[in-house]
Amino acid sequence: MKEHEEEQNLEEEACEEQEVCELAKLTALNQIYADKIRHQAAEFENYRNRTVKEMAQIHDNGVRDAVSALLPIIDNFERAIAAENNIDSGLYKGIVMIQTQMTAALEGLGIKKIAALGEKFDPNMHCAVSHIDDESLGENEIAAELACGYVYKDKVIRHSVVTVAN
Repeated sequence: MKEHEEEQNLEEEACEEQEVCELAKLTALNQIYADKIRHQAAEFENYRNRTVKEMAQIHDNGVRDAVSALLPIIDNFERAIAAENNIDSGLYKGIVMIQTQMTAALEGLGIKKIAALGEKFDPNMHCAVSHIDDESLGENEIAAELACGYVYKDKVIRHSVVTVAN
């Protein structure tokens, strides 16, 4: 009977060892799968962040391209306003209204005019096409603006075309 009990104890110990071994294998496998899930989740988060950033850049580039195409039209409205002598005419008032609406639309999109006249010349914002000597103006001061420059989210769409003094 003792032999039988010893055999039974040995069998039980073998089963327990097998169960412990099986549990260790399953625990290790569980850890591997959990690590893979964490890795995939991190990769997906990085992908999502990168995609959001790329979409924002695509949008910003689209806005810049569209505004760049409209800038010559805005310039022509400004030239028409400057050339008109009869400010009481309906044509003049209509051109001013359109120019005002265009400016408001640009501002609504976050487009800002680059300050030029009276400012210090900044090659990052201005494009100098001529130079004059004028003692009443300071060194590298912008004396005239020939074409207005525009900026969108700190990126220049078009540089201001200017005349620089001294």
